[in-house]
Amino acid sequence: MTPFSLKRPTSLSEASSAFAGDAAWLAGGHTLIPAMKSRLRSVETLVDLSAIPDLDSISRDDDRLVVGAMARHAAVAASPLVKAAIPGLAGLASLIGDPQVRNRGTIGGSIANNDPAADYPAALLALDAIVATTHGTHAAEDFFQGMFTTALDEGELITSVSFRVPRASTYAKHRHPASRYALAGVYVARFEDGVRVAVTGATTAAARWPAAEAVLNAAFAPASVGMLSFESENLATDIHAGADFRAHLAGVMLREAVTSLL
Repeated sequence: MTPFSLKRPTSLSEASSAFAGDAAWLAGGHTLIPAMKSRLRSVETLVDLSAIPDLDSISRDDDRLVVGAMARHAAVAASPLVKAAIPGLAGLASLIGDPQVRNRGTIGGSIANNDPAADYPAALLALDAIVATTHGTHAAEDFFQGMFTTALDEGELITSVSFRVPRASTYAKHRHPASRYALAGVYVARFEDGVRVAVTGATTAAARWPAAEAVLNAAFAPASVGMLSFESENLATDIHAGADFRAHLAGVMLREAVTSLL
């Protein structure tokens, strides 16, 4: 690890001022710190966000659930407010990594990193989320722009994520046995105005599944999706699973999620 200076601001304004030159935000650090230790990433300034109050708050605002960027995965999973408003989101958070990861990792860090196999991006897309930052807001549809790529500008800091509260929702994923990342994960959300479905793990970036949405809006039942598999020009393939297998797994997870909701 190359030398760096550590700053621990106590307000968003202090954080913005501290972020200068070759700097990086430190939330949970599960991706950044290993990259720095292996010298795949070096920074001059590390800005630790843990001392900024209220960045980890969770609240209900009319038809939206607002989760602070520094809320730990374990806190989202255990929150009575999340369980009451969007139990599917609490369930998703409980499936992330292992206890060590869930007790250190944050929702803001996860979506800012935008790993193609991360769980939260599927929830943001399916739950019509809005990402609030120090520069403004981003609709989830516009926020995720590709593998490890988001709409965030240099120095732009996520402050919270607000999710539209559905009638019902759930998340199903096939986990890699070691990393617990999703080889394919599907989030299904039912709203008064229709069904939204999003997939993660199967492609190079989380994406909506229009074909599944159309079928489920016509008839919400496992039989409706039949042997539907995920089709995309961006299907992922690596040493863990090929593109065809991930596409098939997405279909299996879709049927599991729909069955669970019924």
